[in-house]
Amino acid sequence: MDSGNAAWMLMAAAMVFLMTPAVAFFYGGMVRAKAVLNMLMMSTVAIAVTGIIWTLWGWSIAYAGKDVGGIFGDPVTGFLLKDTVTAKDGIFTSVDLKDAPYPHTIDIAFQVAFAMICVALISGALAERIKVSTWMIFVALWITLDYAPMAHMVWNNGLLSADGAISNAIGAPAHDFAGGTVIHINAAVAALVIVMIIGRRIGFKKEPMRPHNVPMVMLGAFLLWFGWFGFNAGSAFAANGTAGYSWVSTTIAASAATLGWLFTEKIRSGHYTAMGAASGMIAGLVAITPAADVVSPLWAIVMGLVAGVVCCFACGLKFRFNYDDSLDVVGIHGVGGVLGTLMVGLFGAGTGLLAGGDYKQLLVQFLVALIAVIYAAVVTGVIAFALEKTVGWRVSDKEEVVGVDQSDQGESAYEFALSAN
Repeated sequence: MDSGNAAWMLMAAAMVFLMTPAVAFFYGGMVRAKAVLNMLMMSTVAIAVTGIIWTLWGWSIAYAGKDVGGIFGDPVTGFLLKDTVTAKDGIFTSVDLKDAPYPHTIDIAFQVAFAMICVALISGALAERIKVSTWMIFVALWITLDYAPMAHMVWNNGLLSADGAISNAIGAPAHDFAGGTVIHINAAVAALVIVMIIGRRIGFKKEPMRPHNVPMVMLGAFLLWFGWFGFNAGSAFAANGTAGYSWVSTTIAASAATLGWLFTEKIRSGHYTAMGAASGMIAGLVAITPAADVVSPLWAIVMGLVAGVVCCFACGLKFRFNYDDSLDVVGIHGVGGVLGTLMVGLFGAGTGLLAGGDYKQLLVQFLVALIAVIYAAVVTGVIAFALEKTVGWRVSDKEEVVGVDQSDQGESAYEFALSAN
């Protein structure tokens, strides 16, 4: 065991965990004041429910269990972490693994933080209208049936991995360094499917639905950027040069995307906005995620600029196509995730079409992204439709108008009444 690698991966896991509270603030600032606590609660639930499901069977389905058809691992092998955790002299520690660079329990910590942030991302599309009780059930089902199998397929030598059937058939290894498919495409497709099932907010496109606290949004965005260093650099799984370069490429792309979004916004509206800066940096972080270890600094800049400009335009599609993705999960994470996944096939060093002269990498990236979209859409559709027909997703119209904080949580984030004293 290497204590340096162990220390770095523990730190990376903590940084990725911080991303879910960061999402809570990022999304919480974007909603109206009457729904901010509901937004924070959905991230809280994402952490709590995922932590339990991952311990029970999520870890086993994703990484520990015997492979079933390249799609998932059996839920029994690692049930309650029995393959990983052992007691020695009354103290719990990791089961020793041959040639492991750090204790196995650290990998559980790192991967559960990924699962938490992924499902939390979905909540932004559903803001201001759903019940926390239904969200709890959804998180448990979605981590079990969608996220854990997707992680297995991409990162545990499954169907969509570099060693999977698709890569072998085409002759190029699929590449998703830190979650373009598993995290961003997966969450955004799920968000879109649920939005189509539960419908639009009351007043969508008819009344202003402005962010109630832009500084809170900016705080969340900067915390996400910080956490992303653990997300991307931690995906090197060692304190090495790959981790160092992934930190650098992550910053390059996020910086370029921030500027790309701001310049686009300035041309369209005449202003550089704080909301645009926050959204732009997230778009760049999303796009570089699958490619952080394989694109040069030049291509990292290009990826960021492309993501900033394209995602800025993509966020307006909800008004044209009339779907209420409240906080632009589809426009930023969906479009950014697809762009990043495909641009590996263009700019990946030695393999990309423009950086290596071979079309096969682009083809395999396209097919992997397409299958991820289909899988997420089908599984999420079944779960979301079943919940809609049983417990129901939405609060009543009256409760939505009053605000989900009061109707669902029975409390308010702010006390606006003036004191008599």
